[in-house]
Amino acid sequence: MKAEIIAVGTELLLGQIVNSNAQFLSVELAALGIDVYFQTVVGDNSGRLQQAIEIARSRADLILFTGGIGPTEDDLTKDALAAALGRTLHIDRLAMDHVQRFFDERGIVMTENNRKQAIIIEGTTPLPNDIGLAVGIALAHEGKFYIVLPGPPREMKPMFTDKAKPWLLQHALTNEMPIYSKMLKFAGIGESLLEDKLIDLIRNQTDPTIAPYAKEGEVTVRISTKAPTENEAMQKLDVLEAQIREILPEHMYANIDVPLEQLIVDWMADAGLTLSVAESCTGGLLMESLTNTPGSASMFMGGIVCYSNDMKRKLLNVPEAYLEGNDAPGAVSPEVAEVLADQVRMIADSDFGLSVTGVAGPGYSERKPVGLVYIGIAERGCKTEVFELNLRGTRENIRLRSVKALLYRLWRRLEERKVETPLNGSGL
Repeated sequence: MKAEIIAVGTELLLGQIVNSNAQFLSVELAALGIDVYFQTVVGDNSGRLQQAIEIARSRADLILFTGGIGPTEDDLTKDALAAALGRTLHIDRLAMDHVQRFFDERGIVMTENNRKQAIIIEGTTPLPNDIGLAVGIALAHEGKFYIVLPGPPREMKPMFTDKAKPWLLQHALTNEMPIYSKMLKFAGIGESLLEDKLIDLIRNQTDPTIAPYAKEGEVTVRISTKAPTENEAMQKLDVLEAQIREILPEHMYANIDVPLEQLIVDWMADAGLTLSVAESCTGGLLMESLTNTPGSASMFMGGIVCYSNDMKRKLLNVPEAYLEGNDAPGAVSPEVAEVLADQVRMIADSDFGLSVTGVAGPGYSERKPVGLVYIGIAERGCKTEVFELNLRGTRENIRLRSVKALLYRLWRRLEERKVETPLNGSGL
C-alpha cells in the first residue's frame, strides 16, 4: 500500500514550526508495512488544498492529513476533502457533546465557531480527540482510504496510535505484511566511502533493502524487509547483516540504534575501566558527549579544558620547549597530544586518557591549516598512540568530527582488548 501525508498549515510553509508529524507518521506507517512515497505541505488555502488532494488521490492508496481541523476560518481540511469527494458535512453529536462539556466544566461561554471542531464528513468514522477538541475522521471512498488528524503533535500522536491505527488494521491492512528493520551503526568512515564499499550489495538489492543515512562523524544503514512474522524477517536481515559486517568489520560497531558514546560508556563501566580527557580545540565538547550519556558517572573521572598554552603548562605539565620557540613543535602537534593524554591519565589515575588539540578555525594557528587536529589515547601500561586528522568544514564541523574520530579510535582500542559489551546488539 502506498501512502501520502498532507500537512496543512501556512505556518509550516513559513518555517514557523517544524513538521515533526510527518516523521512520526512515516515511522508508524512503515511499521505497518505501508510505504510512504510522498509528503506534501500545503497552506491554509482551499483551492490549493483540493489540488493537493487530487494529486494525492492519483498516486496513493492511503492519504493522511494533519492540521486544519480547528475552530478558525482558515481550518479548511474537512471542507476541502468533502468537496473533493463530493460528500456533505454535518455535526457529530458525540463530538459536539465533548466540545460543549469542555466549556461547561470551565464555566466559559462557548463561541459559535467551536462547533466547527465537531464537524465530520458524511459516511466517515469519527476519531475522538482525548487530548483536545477537534474530532478526527477516517473513511474509505472508491478504493482509497483517508485519515484526518489534528495538527498539534500532542493530539495527533495519541489519536493515530489509539484510534486511527486500529481502524487501518481493520479496514485497510488485511493483506499487508509489516516492515521489519535493523539499524546498523558505523564510525570512522564517511557515507561516500561506505557506499563505495557496499556498492555491489546496494546495486543488487531487492529484498531486503539497504538505505544509508549520514550524520556528522557517523553513518547508519537501515536494512528492511517485509515478512509475515518477525522470525522470518530476522532470518533474512541476519544474512544481509553478516555480509555487510564481513565487508566493514572495522567500522560497524552495533546492529541496534545506539550512539557510539553509549556503547563505550557501557563497555567501560561493565569492565570496571575509567577514563579522563584533556581538550584544547574542542573546548569541552568531548566531555559533554560523555557526560550526556547515561551511566558515564561510573567510568568518567573528569577532564581539563586546556585552551591556552598557559593552561597546558600549568595544569598538564606540557614542556615549554614543546609550546614556544623557533624549534618548538607547537600546541598543535603529535608531541603535545601525547603529553596531554599521558598527563591527564596520570593526574586522574584513570585507565585511559584522551586528548585533542588542533586548529578548528576560522583562521590559521601557529601557521598550521584549519582542520589539522591531533588526538591521543593513553592507556595504563601501554604505549600512547597519537593520530593525525585532516578535517574539512566549519569550526563546528571540525570540533564535532574530532570528537567522533577520538571516540572511534577508543572503540577500536577497546575492541582490541576484547572488552565484552553488555549490549546484545553490539558489533562484537
